[in-house]
Amino acid sequence: MTLPLISNRDARRTLLHLQGLCTPPRARLTKDGLRQLIERIGFVQIDSIRTVERAHDMILFARNQTYRPKHLKQLLEHDGTLFEHWTHDASIVPSAFYPYWKHRFDRERLVLAERWKNWGREGFEHHFENIIERIQTTGPCMARELEGGTRKSGDGWWDWKPSKAALEYLWRVGELAVARREGFQKVYDLPVNVIADPHLGKSYGREDFIEWACASALQRLGFATHGEIAAFWDLISPAEARAWCEAQDGKALRRVCVESADGSAPKASYARADYEDILRELPDPPDRLRVLSPFDPVIRDRKRALRLFNFDYRIEIFVPEAKRKFGYYVFPLLEGDRLIGRIDMKHDRASGELGIKGFWLEPGVKLTKGRSARLAAELERIRRFSGADSLVNFPVTSTTT
Repeated sequence: MTLPLISNRDARRTLLHLQGLCTPPRARLTKDGLRQLIERIGFVQIDSIRTVERAHDMILFARNQTYRPKHLKQLLEHDGTLFEHWTHDASIVPSAFYPYWKHRFDRERLVLAERWKNWGREGFEHHFENIIERIQTTGPCMARELEGGTRKSGDGWWDWKPSKAALEYLWRVGELAVARREGFQKVYDLPVNVIADPHLGKSYGREDFIEWACASALQRLGFATHGEIAAFWDLISPAEARAWCEAQDGKALRRVCVESADGSAPKASYARADYEDILRELPDPPDRLRVLSPFDPVIRDRKRALRLFNFDYRIEIFVPEAKRKFGYYVFPLLEGDRLIGRIDMKHDRASGELGIKGFWLEPGVKLTKGRSARLAAELERIRRFSGADSLVNFPVTSTTT
């Protein structure tokens, strides 16, 4: 049977639309609007590197230039409508999804307890009760505020003092929550003090959990393989996603082929049954150039980004400097519905300068007068957002990739 074909242009625009990159970027974003934006995206990855601004701030600013970090702080630390935990990495997640994360907590408890045993670290369980009792008595705490034990080298993230390892374990299994960060260090507290009602007390059975994990992932991807559906939240296995897709095929789902941009064959995927309605109503993306975070959800799946945008991206922070093709922390550039290049820049907070270290356009993309003006406008927006006093090394000279 010949499957319906979704054009590459429609595929790109679908993903950008569902990920909040087709809405007017100058429309005023209220605090509640920010919560709704994060719920629409699904999650926002966080990262400690701050060459310009933190990853979560760059992700949200790319979607709306009126985004204010103070609103995110309020939603996380005071309102309890967002919480921090893991998807594929550390992320900010709507608290409305917290009941589904209880299944992750159960999985983590089994996996981490086995690792703890294999690493010969039995007997540390007494730290759990002591830490929870301390937080109940004296309030939130950071790892550096706890004492005891010595490091045991070679144990990965368990290569910490027992108290730090215990804190992290308790957070991963849902016994603790991250109340806030100070200097990007976690401050741990009891979930009852972090997660807003009624989300804390809700629970869902396994079948409802798998249904939500798959349907909500597809809602944010537009179309996907079962493996991509499973990877979106990293809550279920590919086998569970496959079984769900097969059970929903011809009902809530349709099989389609998605045209690729990199010359590869169209990709057999699943789409929602109403995908044709979504395609008919796709808005045009804003005609501006935007800087994306290396951790933006649009490019998080590097293989998918290559297939959809013909954009081969790799973050090179762990690549030795002499072997880097571009730079330590390079930002992709989105123009309309195309990824047209990348830029290496850094905010030197000592000098107050936002400096351009490198700029590359994709093959076939020219630095026209109009494109140069759009780039200048975006860099000025980034300068103001990051608090830099000046922009240096602009105009830039492009190097074709």
